[in-house]
Amino acid sequence: MARSGIDYGGMMHRAMQGLIADVLDRVSKHGLPGDHHFFITFDTRDEGVEMADWLRERYPEEMTIVIQHWFDNLTVDDLGFTVTLNFGNSPEPMRIPFDALRTFVDPSVEFGLRFETQEADDDDNEDDEDDEGGDDSPDGGPNGGGEVVQLDRWRK
Repeated sequence: MARSGIDYGGMMHRAMQGLIADVLDRVSKHGLPGDHHFFITFDTRDEGVEMADWLRERYPEEMTIVIQHWFDNLTVDDLGFTVTLNFGNSPEPMRIPFDALRTFVDPSVEFGLRFETQEADDDDNEDDEDDEGGDDSPDGGPNGGGEVVQLDRWRK
């Protein structure tokens, strides 16, 4: 039976992806302001991820990229972004869908977002009526949902 109501978790997930899209779009047009830089972790197994075979072999499940000093061809669309990064003096283009994102961090301003896996989101949607929103996970974060924002691990 389909549940009716407001899917706050899904709405927050899409809103956070939109925020990242807006930030990356601004950077693509104007460059990185001040000391801003990004650590972006994504699931390399996502079907929309495009990257060199040797990188996929080295990072078969998850990879963190840094957008800071050297990046090129940053473009953003509704589904994700493309960027060329330097790996040992070898420029490598990548395509990363927003749905593949796991974390987005800008340590210069202690800002971070963490996305749970889609499977966890699907499981949570089925159990929302019984979920009290407690903090029962071993890493101190809430169970499931894309609305997690924890900054403590990036504080200096």
